[in-house]
Amino acid sequence: MEGLKEDWIKSLSNPLMLFSYIKHTLFGEKLSERKFPLISFEGIDFCGKSTQAKLLAKYLKEKGIPYRQFREPGGVYISEKIRNILLDPGNKGLLDTTELLLFAAARAQIVGEEIEPSLETKLVLLDRFHDSSVAYQGFGRGMGYKFVKELQKYATKGIYPDRTYWFNVSIEEVAKRKQVLTTNANTKLDRIEVSKDNFYQKVIDGYKHIARTEPWRFKTINAKRSIDEIHNDVINDANKVLQKYNLL
Repeated sequence: MEGLKEDWIKSLSNPLMLFSYIKHTLFGEKLSERKFPLISFEGIDFCGKSTQAKLLAKYLKEKGIPYRQFREPGGVYISEKIRNILLDPGNKGLLDTTELLLFAAARAQIVGEEIEPSLETKLVLLDRFHDSSVAYQGFGRGMGYKFVKELQKYATKGIYPDRTYWFNVSIEEVAKRKQVLTTNANTKLDRIEVSKDNFYQKVIDGYKHIARTEPWRFKTINAKRSIDEIHNDVINDANKVLQKYNLL
């Protein structure tokens, strides 16, 4: 718990961070009053976040810590149906506004159906959450940070992660990984994965903005390193969250 305090207390020396933290605390994001933590994994496609989410889940299982793991969009029947629409490469005519609202709808469904009730009895791991929409639609699609964030607050009932891991990797590195997968593993790209570099650069800018304004929960991870090195970073930090909830 002391480690977590030190992390965000340092960040509050910046007036902008202090204002953002006060606003965050006073206006509805649900954090410490819940019984179990929520941890999310973020980053552009092919950054390695899904692998790290699975490794943390394995670690929790070994420790005997109860947890649920979900992916977004999806995770429950209705949200998976929406996922199919969002990621189908054939839906090239999908409007940006439609995309944003479909993501919010899928998120609202899984929050109400699974995430909120699960947090009463289990830790929850999320492969993407509201930050993805802030970065992808707010910045990537140019729909506006404030508007998209307010919409996500409504869709999630104000539920925020205790910790978010952003796996930061360059567009050039992602291009290499994408080439390997599409060539050697015969992987077919979805509607968003085929996006151009300039779109992904805007998404990265969005994640950087979140990292600057919400450093007490949003941790940047260098994702160009080996899987084991990254996993060790995640575990070392996640232990602080687990200790806060007396799970270790």
